[in-house]
Formats: sequence, C-alpha cells, structure tokens
Amino acid sequence: MKGYQVTFYTQQNRRHAGKMLADWVVGLAKELGLGGATLVSGIEGFGHDGRFHSHHFFEMADQPMLIVLALTEGECARLFQRLEAEGLSLFYVKVAAEFGLLEGSQPAAAS
Repeated sequence: MKGYQVTFYTQQNRRHAGKMLADWVVGLAKELGLGGATLVSGIEGFGHDGRFHSHHFFEMADQPMLIVLALTEGECARLFQRLEAEGLSLFYVKVAAEFGLLEGSQPAAAS
C-alpha cells in the first residue's frame, strides 16, 4: 500500500480531554479504526523553542513522546480533520511511504 508515515512529537506532561495527549492520540487512532499506532518514549531531545526535554529519574513529566502511524491517504485525511477539529497544537512529520505486511508461514531461520 502507499500512504504516509506520520510521526507526532509531544511531551508526557501535555494533556487533552483529561488524558495524556499521546495516549489520547493513540486512543483516537483506535476509535477511527486505523491500522495501528505506536507510542515511543524518548530519552531526551529539544524542541523548536530550543528548550531541552529529557527523562529524569525523579521527574518524567517533560519526557519526549512520539506517536508513529502508517496511514493510507484517506486514513491520514480523517485523522488530521479530527485533530484540527479538536483545536490541537501538535508538531508532526508526514512522509510518503510504502507499507504492507509480510505473512510467511514459517519463522525466519537464524543464521
């Protein structure tokens, strides 16, 4: 299939509708019937404002979070329409991608 890989960037301390924003976006993907979403916790990074974000032993609120999705063009349009309707401010990267599923009958042999 052809479509997009979309990655959203946020921090653990951001909230929407009473939930952690990253969890809310993953839940929205499920609600919209999208093929899947992966939530990734980052160790450190910095944003467009140059402010450093990192995972600290005592305080993880500022921890970077990424939500990664592989979407068809139609799925992408539906997701972005919904996010815009929610009034969210959320940085993303959208890259054209080819994706699919390999469904072999045997597990890969070890070399």
